[in-house]
Amino acid sequence: MSKRASSRDGLRHPAPSGRAASRRALAALAPFVILACDPARADDASLRTVLFGSMDAGASTFSAAGAKLVFDRFDRDGPVALVTAGGGVRLEGGGGMPVLMRFTALGAALGGYQFIREWGAVTVFAGPEASWEALSGPGFVQALPLRAGFRLHGEVWARPTETTLMTATVILGSARGDAYARLSWGTALFGAYLGPEAAIYGDQTDYRKWSLGLHVTDYAMGGYRFRLSAGGQLETPLNQWNPYVSLAVWSAL
Repeated sequence: MSKRASSRDGLRHPAPSGRAASRRALAALAPFVILACDPARADDASLRTVLFGSMDAGASTFSAAGAKLVFDRFDRDGPVALVTAGGGVRLEGGGGMPVLMRFTALGAALGGYQFIREWGAVTVFAGPEASWEALSGPGFVQALPLRAGFRLHGEVWARPTETTLMTATVILGSARGDAYARLSWGTALFGAYLGPEAAIYGDQTDYRKWSLGLHVTDYAMGGYRFRLSAGGQLETPLNQWNPYVSLAVWSAL
């Protein structure tokens, strides 16, 4: 799991105008898995869709893809929609218990509203979600029932100063009884933002994951933008630190 405009010149020259600074802050990006609009092209009124994908790899893995749509422009207040689908696998058990693999598939279709300000953007979503899981162990595979629920999703993309970026994401879902939060800060460097990030995830199976690392966000290559993160994460009930790598890619149509 959740995870999220300005001109490209603003990325390479850290003193853009106030209007350019506000446009840069219009992207929404989510780590859980990551969401954003293309800051380089958001001033084009014909751009109303962003396609994105993400992958988190560590002791557990999860990948997701989806689309964010606006009904007016990315740089204006207005209604938005978010459609996502993803899946992953993680280990469970140990410490005298059988080691199991949990496979998870998730999907959601959310509606919401974005609030655009000079300092950045705030977006809130809500809507239905569905989850399907299966457990695999020595000599057996058990499929769990499909579960439906409701998801709340909130994002902030802000520029506290002309050369810094702060993002925050919170996702709550009832289908799996899970919660996710990510916070990052970065300073403009070599055409992107570099800085620390922290995230936490938990669900009703008593699984918990804490992550702490560094990220490079909003790096442009061709018609795409990227976020790359790396660091360490602690997962329970395994209770051991492992390295992780996370990659997110997004592009406006």
